[in-house]
Amino acid sequence: MSETVGLVLIGAGQAGLAVSHELSELGIEHVVLEKGRIGQTWRDRWESFCLVTPNWSVQLPGHPYDGDDPDGFMPKDEIVAYLERYSDRLGAPIREGVEVRSLARGDDSSFVLETTAGQIQARTVVVCTGAYQRPHRPAGASTVPGDVFAIDVEGYRSPSALPPGRVLVVGSGQSGCQVAEELHEAGREVVVACGRAPWSPRRLGDRDLVWWIVETGFWDAPLSSLRNPADRLFANVLATGHGGGHDLHLRTLRALGITLAGHFTGVQDGQVLFSGDLGETVAWGDDRYAQLMELVRKTVREKGLTMPAIASPAPFDDRAPEGLDLASFGAVIFAGGFRPDYRQWVRIPEAFDEPGFPLHEEGASLAAAGLYFVGVHFLRKRKSSLLYGVGEDATIVARSIADRQPAIRR
Repeated sequence: MSETVGLVLIGAGQAGLAVSHELSELGIEHVVLEKGRIGQTWRDRWESFCLVTPNWSVQLPGHPYDGDDPDGFMPKDEIVAYLERYSDRLGAPIREGVEVRSLARGDDSSFVLETTAGQIQARTVVVCTGAYQRPHRPAGASTVPGDVFAIDVEGYRSPSALPPGRVLVVGSGQSGCQVAEELHEAGREVVVACGRAPWSPRRLGDRDLVWWIVETGFWDAPLSSLRNPADRLFANVLATGHGGGHDLHLRTLRALGITLAGHFTGVQDGQVLFSGDLGETVAWGDDRYAQLMELVRKTVREKGLTMPAIASPAPFDDRAPEGLDLASFGAVIFAGGFRPDYRQWVRIPEAFDEPGFPLHEEGASLAAAGLYFVGVHFLRKRKSSLLYGVGEDATIVARSIADRQPAIRR
């Protein structure tokens, strides 16, 4: 069956719901297609997952955090419940269980969506499928034998779900560090193949790290502020919300007794191999720490705040194994971040740059009039995909749609 719809949003996570809210405020009819359920990406996280950012930073338009623990860190079930309340409050026209398998141009200025519920033609489409799309594995991943239990971090659920033996975590961003800590606390022997990620203490003075990130304008940095657009693929600042929030980075992992190694390079002759670059990786993170702390100092001076105590990084012994016996490992978890995956189903190849991010102006595609993107990491600013910042982009895109297509207003 074929259906004609004026405006389609793809995805019912925070981005899709935020855009839906803003369109509704403008009286613009639309439908939201969601392949799973509302907040499906959050539902798919591991069992103990919780926010890294404090609850007060949940700031979707028209419905900021409404609980009684603003300085806490919501577990995934509460995040989903918040999104469901948000959807109910705005009466979002969501069709759950409808997967968009392809999006292409139509014969005229419309778009054709092939979905599991049939074909839909739409004049305007907003892609809100989130920042975390395709798990990234390093080139050496292909050398892991097929009989070794190996999963991406999105497939991880709990320590008890893994086979016995050592666990190799490949990647040391937020997810990799949190999973490594959880596995260690469960009594597992853990090895982390480390990649580059910025870090910071959880608290500076009497304020949470995220308060400082907001106050300094760090999250408001535009894409143009990066030295290289590819830098947007680097991990977020390392932290955790578990236990009320605490420091979590390479030094804290080593202090726990977790083995740190350089980048994972592959498996050869029964050995798991690592590069000898752990010291360089730590030094890179320390440089980013220094930059962030200088931004804190600058903000304190400019705003007349109380200067928090800022410690220098502790000395780090960069000795690390360059080869370990594969037979000692029961599982490998790849936690090397995510990459855009739009090209797999959006049949407009010129709409994306080389790494796969949308080419756009303020969320509007430069390749196809009527195509928009929201919820992309660093779409406009560093906060573009976050519960704190996605609403700003949603407002801009909704207004752009209203200006371009006033006829679709109710």
